[in-house]
Amino acid sequence: MSTGTVLRCCAAVLVLWAMSVQAHTKSETHSVWQIAGTVVRLSFTIPLPESKRLAKSDEDQPPDARVLEYLQQHLSVGSAAGLCSATPGRALAATSQFRRFEMTFTCRSSANIKLHSSAFFALVPSHVTFAQIETDGQFVEQLFTEGQQELDASAGDAQLRDAGFIEYVRLGIMHILSGPDHMSFLLGLVLISRRLRDLVFVVTGFTIGHSITLALAVTGILRPHAEYIDALVALTIAMIGAENIAVATHRPGTVAVGIGLPLLAMAAASLAGVGTLPPLLLFGAALFCANYLMLSGHMRDAGRLRLVVTLVFGLIHGFGFAATLLEMQLPAQKLAQILVGFNLGVEIGQLSLVLALMGLVGLAVRAKLSLPRPIVVDTVAAGLVAVGTYWFVSRSYV
Repeated sequence: MSTGTVLRCCAAVLVLWAMSVQAHTKSETHSVWQIAGTVVRLSFTIPLPESKRLAKSDEDQPPDARVLEYLQQHLSVGSAAGLCSATPGRALAATSQFRRFEMTFTCRSSANIKLHSSAFFALVPSHVTFAQIETDGQFVEQLFTEGQQELDASAGDAQLRDAGFIEYVRLGIMHILSGPDHMSFLLGLVLISRRLRDLVFVVTGFTIGHSITLALAVTGILRPHAEYIDALVALTIAMIGAENIAVATHRPGTVAVGIGLPLLAMAAASLAGVGTLPPLLLFGAALFCANYLMLSGHMRDAGRLRLVVTLVFGLIHGFGFAATLLEMQLPAQKLAQILVGFNLGVEIGQLSLVLALMGLVGLAVRAKLSLPRPIVVDTVAAGLVAVGTYWFVSRSYV
Protein backbone atom coordinates (compact mmCIF):
# COMPACT_ATOMS: atom_id res chain seq x y z
CA MET A 1 0.00 0.00 0.00
CA SER A 2 1.40 3.40 -0.98
CA THR A 3 2.49 5.90 1.63
CA GLY A 4 0.33 8.56 -0.05
CA THR A 5 -2.81 6.49 0.48
CA VAL A 6 -1.92 5.91 4.12
CA LEU A 7 -1.29 9.58 4.73
CA ARG A 8 -4.50 10.53 3.00
CA CYS A 9 -6.29 8.47 5.63
CA CYS A 10 -4.31 10.21 8.38
CA ALA A 11 -5.41 13.58 7.01
CA ALA A 12 -9.00 12.37 7.07
CA VAL A 13 -8.60 11.52 10.75
CA LEU A 14 -7.30 15.01 11.51
CA VAL A 15 -10.11 16.73 9.62
CA LEU A 16 -12.76 14.53 11.24
CA TRP A 17 -11.32 15.32 14.64
CA ALA A 18 -11.48 19.04 13.87
CA MET A 19 -15.14 18.68 12.88
CA SER A 20 -15.99 16.93 16.12
CA VAL A 21 -15.77 20.20 18.02
CA GLN A 22 -18.77 21.48 16.07
CA ALA A 23 -22.39 20.82 16.95
CA HIS A 24 -23.52 17.42 15.71
CA THR A 25 -26.30 18.98 13.64
CA LYS A 26 -26.48 22.21 11.69
CA SER A 27 -28.02 25.12 13.59
CA GLU A 28 -30.01 27.37 11.29
CA THR A 29 -33.13 29.51 11.08
CA HIS A 30 -34.85 31.27 8.18
CA SER A 31 -36.23 34.78 7.85
CA VAL A 32 -38.13 36.78 5.22
CA TRP A 33 -37.95 40.57 5.45
CA GLN A 34 -40.54 42.38 3.27
CA ILE A 35 -39.78 46.10 2.94
CA ALA A 36 -42.51 48.46 1.70
CA GLY A 37 -41.53 52.08 2.21
CA THR A 38 -41.14 52.67 5.93
CA VAL A 39 -42.74 49.35 6.96
CA VAL A 40 -40.74 46.12 7.37
CA ARG A 41 -42.64 42.86 7.85
CA LEU A 42 -40.67 39.92 9.20
CA SER A 43 -41.51 36.22 9.07
CA PHE A 44 -39.10 34.17 11.21
CA THR A 45 -39.06 30.36 10.91
CA ILE A 46 -37.46 28.25 13.63
CA PRO A 47 -36.93 24.46 13.38
CA LEU A 48 -38.16 22.68 16.49
CA PRO A 49 -34.63 21.62 17.60
CA GLU A 50 -33.64 25.30 17.60
CA SER A 51 -36.67 26.59 19.52
CA LYS A 52 -36.10 23.81 22.07
CA ARG A 53 -32.91 25.62 23.09
CA LEU A 54 -35.18 28.20 24.75
CA ALA A 55 -37.09 25.59 26.75
CA LYS A 56 -36.65 24.92 30.45
CA SER A 57 -35.46 21.54 31.69
CA ASP A 58 -39.01 20.24 32.23
CA GLU A 59 -40.35 21.46 28.88
CA ASP A 60 -40.33 19.83 25.47
CA GLN A 61 -40.88 23.19 23.73
CA PRO A 62 -40.99 26.74 25.13
CA PRO A 63 -44.33 28.64 25.04
CA ASP A 64 -44.95 31.13 22.22
CA ALA A 65 -44.73 34.09 24.62
CA ARG A 66 -41.17 33.21 25.64
CA VAL A 67 -40.01 32.71 22.04
CA LEU A 68 -41.57 36.02 20.99
CA GLU A 69 -39.92 37.80 23.91
CA TYR A 70 -36.56 36.30 22.89
CA LEU A 71 -37.01 37.35 19.27
CA GLN A 72 -38.02 40.88 20.25
CA GLN A 73 -34.79 41.17 22.22
CA HIS A 74 -32.61 39.95 19.36
CA LEU A 75 -34.29 41.24 16.18
CA SER A 76 -34.48 44.89 15.21
CA VAL A 77 -34.59 47.29 12.26
CA GLY A 78 -32.96 50.69 11.95
CA SER A 79 -33.03 53.48 9.38
CA ALA A 80 -31.46 56.87 8.78
CA ALA A 81 -33.90 58.30 11.38
CA GLY A 82 -32.90 55.81 14.08
CA LEU A 83 -34.32 52.62 15.55
CA CYS A 84 -37.67 51.51 14.12
CA SER A 85 -40.60 50.74 16.42
CA ALA A 86 -41.75 47.11 16.61
CA THR A 87 -45.13 45.47 17.19
CA PRO A 88 -45.41 42.76 19.86
CA GLY A 89 -45.57 40.15 17.10
CA ARG A 90 -47.56 36.94 16.89
CA ALA A 91 -47.09 33.21 16.49
CA LEU A 92 -48.42 31.42 13.42
CA ALA A 93 -49.67 27.84 13.41
CA ALA A 94 -46.78 25.46 14.08
CA THR A 95 -46.04 22.45 11.87
CA SER A 96 -44.52 19.10 12.78
CA GLN A 97 -41.07 20.52 12.02
CA PHE A 98 -41.12 24.30 12.41
CA ARG A 99 -42.49 27.23 14.39
CA ARG A 100 -43.17 30.55 12.66
CA PHE A 101 -43.48 34.05 14.07
CA GLU A 102 -44.35 37.41 12.55
CA MET A 103 -43.25 40.90 13.54
CA THR A 104 -43.74 44.33 11.97
CA PHE A 105 -41.36 47.29 12.24
CA THR A 106 -42.35 50.88 11.42
CA CYS A 107 -39.57 53.33 10.60
CA ARG A 108 -39.60 57.12 10.47
CA SER A 109 -37.58 57.06 7.24
CA SER A 110 -37.20 54.62 4.35
CA ALA A 111 -33.57 55.61 3.78
CA ASN A 112 -30.61 53.44 4.78
CA ILE A 113 -32.64 50.60 6.31
CA LYS A 114 -30.53 48.13 8.31
CA LEU A 115 -31.66 44.70 9.53
CA HIS A 116 -30.23 43.26 12.72
CA SER A 117 -30.36 39.73 14.16
CA SER A 118 -28.39 38.32 17.09
CA ALA A 119 -30.81 35.43 17.67
CA PHE A 120 -29.25 32.10 18.72
CA PHE A 121 -25.61 33.18 18.27
CA ALA A 122 -25.00 33.25 22.02
CA LEU A 123 -26.47 29.73 22.24
CA VAL A 124 -24.72 28.31 19.15
CA PRO A 125 -21.83 30.43 17.80
CA SER A 126 -21.89 28.56 14.45
CA HIS A 127 -25.60 29.33 13.97
CA VAL A 128 -26.70 30.77 10.59
CA THR A 129 -29.90 32.66 9.78
CA PHE A 130 -30.80 32.71 6.10
CA ALA A 131 -32.36 36.08 5.22
CA GLN A 132 -34.47 36.76 2.15
CA ILE A 133 -34.89 40.50 1.74
CA GLU A 134 -37.68 41.67 -0.60
CA THR A 135 -37.85 45.29 -1.77
CA ASP A 136 -40.17 46.55 -4.54
CA GLY A 137 -40.45 43.12 -6.17
CA GLN A 138 -36.70 42.52 -6.06
CA PHE A 139 -34.99 40.16 -3.64
CA VAL A 140 -31.58 39.28 -2.32
CA GLU A 141 -30.44 36.35 -0.20
CA GLN A 142 -27.98 37.05 2.58
CA LEU A 143 -26.77 35.42 5.77
CA PHE A 144 -26.77 36.47 9.40
CA THR A 145 -23.79 34.94 11.19
CA GLU A 146 -22.08 35.60 14.51
CA GLY A 147 -19.61 37.85 12.69
CA GLN A 148 -22.26 39.54 10.54
CA GLN A 149 -25.33 40.43 12.60
CA GLU A 150 -26.38 43.47 10.54
CA LEU A 151 -27.42 43.54 6.88
CA ASP A 152 -27.93 46.48 4.55
CA ALA A 153 -31.38 46.36 2.93
CA SER A 154 -30.99 49.51 0.83
CA ALA A 155 -29.00 48.13 -2.14
CA GLY A 156 -30.10 49.11 -5.64
CA ASP A 157 -31.88 46.82 -8.09
CA ALA A 158 -28.74 46.00 -10.05
CA GLN A 159 -26.87 45.13 -6.88
CA LEU A 160 -29.72 42.88 -5.79
CA ARG A 161 -29.68 40.97 -9.07
CA ASP A 162 -25.90 40.60 -8.96
CA ALA A 163 -25.87 39.58 -5.31
CA GLY A 164 -28.44 36.83 -5.79
CA PHE A 165 -26.20 34.47 -7.76
CA ILE A 166 -23.09 35.20 -5.70
CA GLU A 167 -24.93 34.66 -2.45
CA TYR A 168 -26.24 31.29 -3.61
CA VAL A 169 -22.76 30.23 -4.67
CA ARG A 170 -21.52 31.19 -1.21
CA LEU A 171 -24.50 29.44 0.36
CA GLY A 172 -23.62 26.22 -1.47
CA ILE A 173 -19.98 26.43 -0.37
CA MET A 174 -20.96 27.04 3.24
CA HIS A 175 -23.50 24.21 3.16
CA ILE A 176 -20.68 21.78 2.40
CA LEU A 177 -17.91 23.27 4.53
CA SER A 178 -20.10 24.06 7.57
CA GLY A 179 -22.14 20.85 7.46
CA PRO A 180 -20.43 18.06 9.44
CA ASP A 181 -22.73 15.38 8.02
CA HIS A 182 -22.00 16.15 4.35
CA MET A 183 -18.29 16.60 5.09
CA SER A 184 -18.15 13.29 6.96
CA PHE A 185 -19.74 11.46 4.03
CA LEU A 186 -17.42 13.05 1.49
CA LEU A 187 -14.38 12.18 3.59
CA GLY A 188 -15.65 8.61 3.81
CA LEU A 189 -15.72 8.47 0.01
CA VAL A 190 -12.15 9.76 -0.17
CA LEU A 191 -11.08 7.24 2.44
CA ILE A 192 -12.42 4.23 0.52
CA SER A 193 -11.01 5.39 -2.84
CA ARG A 194 -7.67 3.60 -3.14
CA ARG A 195 -6.93 5.02 -6.60
CA LEU A 196 -7.57 8.32 -8.35
CA ARG A 197 -9.91 6.50 -10.77
CA ASP A 198 -12.03 5.26 -7.86
CA LEU A 199 -12.24 8.78 -6.47
CA VAL A 200 -13.38 10.09 -9.86
CA PHE A 201 -16.11 7.42 -9.97
CA VAL A 202 -17.52 8.15 -6.52
CA VAL A 203 -17.39 11.96 -6.81
CA THR A 204 -19.00 11.80 -10.27
CA GLY A 205 -21.83 9.60 -9.02
CA PHE A 206 -22.38 11.78 -5.97
CA THR A 207 -22.43 14.96 -8.08
CA ILE A 208 -24.92 13.58 -10.61
CA GLY A 209 -27.21 12.32 -7.86
CA HIS A 210 -27.40 15.46 -5.76
CA SER A 211 -27.73 17.68 -8.86
CA ILE A 212 -30.81 15.74 -10.00
CA THR A 213 -32.68 15.78 -6.71
CA LEU A 214 -31.68 19.34 -5.85
CA ALA A 215 -33.40 20.47 -9.05
CA LEU A 216 -36.43 18.21 -8.50
CA ALA A 217 -36.95 19.38 -4.93
CA VAL A 218 -36.46 23.11 -5.45
CA THR A 219 -38.71 23.19 -8.54
CA GLY A 220 -41.46 21.45 -6.56
CA ILE A 221 -41.58 18.24 -8.60
CA LEU A 222 -40.67 16.26 -5.47
CA ARG A 223 -41.10 17.46 -1.89
CA PRO A 224 -39.67 14.89 0.54
CA HIS A 225 -40.16 15.02 4.29
CA ALA A 226 -37.17 16.86 5.76
CA GLU A 227 -37.00 14.60 8.82
CA TYR A 228 -36.73 11.51 6.58
CA ILE A 229 -33.92 13.05 4.54
CA ASP A 230 -31.89 14.13 7.58
CA ALA A 231 -32.06 10.58 8.94
CA LEU A 232 -31.13 9.01 5.59
CA VAL A 233 -28.16 11.37 5.18
CA ALA A 234 -26.91 10.12 8.54
CA LEU A 235 -27.44 6.50 7.40
CA THR A 236 -25.24 7.08 4.33
CA ILE A 237 -22.42 8.17 6.65
CA ALA A 238 -22.73 4.99 8.71
CA MET A 239 -22.91 3.00 5.47
CA ILE A 240 -19.71 4.41 3.99
CA GLY A 241 -17.93 3.69 7.26
CA ALA A 242 -19.32 0.14 7.31
CA GLU A 243 -18.12 -0.44 3.74
CA ASN A 244 -14.61 0.61 4.72
CA ILE A 245 -14.70 -1.92 7.55
CA ALA A 246 -16.09 -4.66 5.29
CA VAL A 247 -13.32 -4.10 2.72
CA ALA A 248 -10.58 -3.94 5.37
CA THR A 249 -11.70 -7.05 7.28
CA HIS A 250 -12.83 -9.08 4.22
CA ARG A 251 -15.99 -10.02 6.15
CA PRO A 252 -18.80 -8.30 4.24
CA GLY A 253 -21.39 -10.82 5.42
CA THR A 254 -20.83 -10.05 9.08
CA VAL A 255 -20.91 -6.29 8.47
CA ALA A 256 -24.04 -6.63 6.29
CA VAL A 257 -25.85 -8.49 9.05
CA GLY A 258 -24.62 -5.96 11.60
CA ILE A 259 -26.23 -3.06 9.75
CA GLY A 260 -29.22 -4.90 8.23
CA LEU A 261 -30.66 -6.48 11.39
CA PRO A 262 -30.88 -3.22 13.41
CA LEU A 263 -32.67 -1.57 10.48
CA LEU A 264 -35.14 -4.45 10.32
CA ALA A 265 -35.67 -4.13 14.08
CA MET A 266 -36.37 -0.43 13.62
CA ALA A 267 -38.85 -1.27 10.85
CA ALA A 268 -40.67 -3.64 13.20
CA ALA A 269 -40.71 -0.97 15.91
CA SER A 270 -42.08 1.53 13.40
CA LEU A 271 -44.96 -0.85 12.64
CA ALA A 272 -45.75 -0.75 16.36
CA GLY A 273 -45.82 3.06 16.26
CA VAL A 274 -42.33 3.74 17.61
CA GLY A 275 -40.25 6.24 15.66
CA THR A 276 -40.92 8.74 12.90
CA LEU A 277 -39.59 6.86 9.84
CA PRO A 278 -42.06 4.71 7.83
CA PRO A 279 -41.56 0.94 8.20
CA LEU A 280 -41.30 0.44 4.40
CA LEU A 281 -38.50 3.02 4.22
CA LEU A 282 -36.57 1.24 6.96
CA PHE A 283 -37.21 -2.18 5.43
CA GLY A 284 -35.99 -0.96 2.03
CA ALA A 285 -32.92 0.64 3.62
CA ALA A 286 -32.10 -2.68 5.35
CA LEU A 287 -32.27 -4.60 2.06
CA PHE A 288 -30.30 -2.00 0.14
CA CYS A 289 -27.52 -1.66 2.72
CA ALA A 290 -27.10 -5.39 3.30
CA ASN A 291 -27.06 -6.28 -0.41
CA TYR A 292 -24.69 -3.46 -1.31
CA LEU A 293 -22.21 -4.48 1.39
CA MET A 294 -22.35 -8.10 0.21
CA LEU A 295 -21.79 -7.11 -3.43
CA SER A 296 -18.96 -4.66 -2.79
CA GLY A 297 -17.27 -7.07 -0.41
CA HIS A 298 -17.13 -9.90 -2.95
CA MET A 299 -16.19 -7.86 -6.03
CA ARG A 300 -12.53 -7.63 -6.99
CA ASP A 301 -12.97 -4.08 -8.33
CA ALA A 302 -15.99 -2.29 -6.85
CA GLY A 303 -15.09 1.12 -8.30
CA ARG A 304 -17.79 1.12 -10.99
CA LEU A 305 -20.36 -0.27 -8.55
CA ARG A 306 -19.63 2.66 -6.26
CA LEU A 307 -20.43 5.03 -9.13
CA VAL A 308 -24.00 3.69 -9.08
CA VAL A 309 -24.27 3.53 -5.30
CA THR A 310 -22.87 6.99 -4.70
CA LEU A 311 -25.37 8.25 -7.28
CA VAL A 312 -28.09 6.86 -4.98
CA PHE A 313 -26.40 8.46 -1.99
CA GLY A 314 -26.16 11.70 -3.97
CA LEU A 315 -29.92 11.58 -4.60
CA ILE A 316 -30.45 11.53 -0.83
CA HIS A 317 -27.92 14.29 -0.11
CA GLY A 318 -29.45 16.41 -2.89
CA PHE A 319 -32.67 16.57 -0.92
CA GLY A 320 -30.61 17.53 2.11
CA PHE A 321 -29.08 20.42 0.14
CA ALA A 322 -32.55 21.45 -1.06
CA ALA A 323 -33.92 21.59 2.48
CA THR A 324 -31.96 24.81 2.94
CA LEU A 325 -33.69 26.39 -0.04
CA LEU A 326 -37.23 25.05 0.36
CA GLU A 327 -38.00 27.31 3.31
CA MET A 328 -37.34 30.39 1.18
CA GLN A 329 -39.88 31.88 -1.21
CA LEU A 330 -37.92 31.40 -4.41
CA PRO A 331 -39.04 33.56 -7.36
CA ALA A 332 -39.74 31.47 -10.45
CA GLN A 333 -37.98 33.93 -12.76
CA LYS A 334 -34.66 33.39 -10.96
CA LEU A 335 -34.99 29.67 -10.27
CA ALA A 336 -32.41 28.58 -12.86
CA GLN A 337 -29.92 31.14 -11.58
CA ILE A 338 -30.49 30.02 -7.98
CA LEU A 339 -30.05 26.33 -8.81
CA VAL A 340 -26.89 26.91 -10.84
CA GLY A 341 -25.39 29.18 -8.20
CA PHE A 342 -26.12 26.88 -5.25
CA ASN A 343 -25.01 23.75 -7.11
CA LEU A 344 -21.82 25.49 -8.24
CA GLY A 345 -21.14 26.44 -4.63
CA VAL A 346 -21.63 22.83 -3.53
CA GLU A 347 -19.14 21.63 -6.15
CA ILE A 348 -16.61 24.31 -5.17
CA GLY A 349 -16.97 23.24 -1.55
CA GLN A 350 -16.45 19.57 -2.43
CA LEU A 351 -13.42 20.24 -4.61
CA SER A 352 -11.92 22.54 -1.98
CA LEU A 353 -12.24 19.82 0.63
CA VAL A 354 -10.67 17.15 -1.60
CA LEU A 355 -7.85 19.44 -2.77
CA ALA A 356 -7.11 20.52 0.80
CA LEU A 357 -6.93 16.89 1.83
CA MET A 358 -4.59 16.09 -1.06
CA GLY A 359 -2.43 19.07 -0.10
CA LEU A 360 -2.14 17.79 3.46
CA VAL A 361 -1.18 14.39 2.09
CA GLY A 362 1.53 15.96 -0.07
CA LEU A 363 2.98 17.83 2.89
CA ALA A 364 2.90 14.69 5.01
CA VAL A 365 4.70 12.71 2.31
CA ARG A 366 7.44 15.32 2.17
CA ALA A 367 7.77 15.10 5.95
CA LYS A 368 8.01 11.28 5.67
CA LEU A 369 5.17 10.66 8.08
CA SER A 370 3.17 7.45 7.82
CA LEU A 371 0.95 5.06 9.77
CA PRO A 372 -0.19 1.52 8.90
CA ARG A 373 -3.23 1.89 6.68
CA PRO A 374 -5.31 -0.86 8.42
CA ILE A 375 -5.06 0.97 11.74
CA VAL A 376 -6.07 4.29 10.20
CA VAL A 377 -8.92 2.80 8.16
CA ASP A 378 -10.33 0.86 11.09
CA THR A 379 -10.21 3.90 13.37
CA VAL A 380 -11.73 6.40 10.96
CA ALA A 381 -14.34 3.94 9.64
CA ALA A 382 -15.41 3.03 13.16
CA GLY A 383 -15.77 6.73 13.91
CA LEU A 384 -17.93 7.24 10.83
CA VAL A 385 -20.15 4.30 11.79
CA ALA A 386 -20.50 5.59 15.35
CA VAL A 387 -21.27 9.19 14.34
CA GLY A 388 -23.59 8.18 11.48
CA THR A 389 -25.49 5.72 13.70
CA TYR A 390 -25.89 8.31 16.46
CA TRP A 391 -27.25 10.92 14.04
CA PHE A 392 -29.50 8.35 12.34
CA VAL A 393 -31.06 7.11 15.57
CA SER A 394 -31.42 10.57 17.10
CA ARG A 395 -33.07 11.89 13.92
CA SER A 396 -35.36 8.85 13.69
CA TYR A 397 -36.86 9.27 17.16
CA VAL A 398 -37.35 13.02 17.56
